[in-house]
Amino acid sequence: MTHTAADPLAEITERLRPLRPATRPFIVGVTGSVAAGKSVFSAALKGALATAPERPDVELAATDGFLLSNARLEDLGLTADKGFPASYDQAALRAALDKVRTAPTVFPGYSHATYDVDPALARRIEAPDVLIIEGLCLHLEAPAGGRLVDALIYIDAEEPDLEAWFVARFMGFWAAAEHDPASFYTRFRHMSPEAAEGFARMVWTGINLRNLREHIVRARDIADLVVRKAADHSIAAVVART
Repeated sequence: MTHTAADPLAEITERLRPLRPATRPFIVGVTGSVAAGKSVFSAALKGALATAPERPDVELAATDGFLLSNARLEDLGLTADKGFPASYDQAALRAALDKVRTAPTVFPGYSHATYDVDPALARRIEAPDVLIIEGLCLHLEAPAGGRLVDALIYIDAEEPDLEAWFVARFMGFWAAAEHDPASFYTRFRHMSPEAAEGFARMVWTGINLRNLREHIVRARDIADLVVRKAADHSIAAVVART
């Protein structure tokens, strides 16, 4: 069933309601392509869910923290496949999402500026009513079988829009690196803006588009809700799996 409401976030929260289990936390996964806007959408969804009449405690976490470190990826020869399923500590991700249902759990953190796992960003999450977990690998099975999450949302967009968003994000980090010597993107500061943009497009095609087509898009077929975005990042439609 496809529908576009005047307030799509309100519609999404209503569609999530019947998927909520009897026991807490209600774990909502948000996935989709690199640069699809998962983090921004998840933050907005957190705000929408928190305004429900029962005023639930909503926490937000990301799967990025479960990526293997850059050093480990290099050791394994997986640097060019960062973001692909093999680049994640899948066992740790499964264990964390299983444990958080019954006990306080530490979720590792990730810095997009340094482009690596950052222990200083790890967060302890304790007994939320709702946990939104955003990122990749959320189509995996839980330790005891079944899905890792209670509800899965897939952020969908046209490939040319995703490429444009990825390039814009890359160029934003590239520009910020001029004043941040700790940034991963300082290594690209010798490039002209045109060369940096060309490099970003090469990364998109060679890595992220390939990951989308080979792996990420599989989650769309099992998602409870598919949120279709327009070129300006607005929500164009919400599709519920029947």
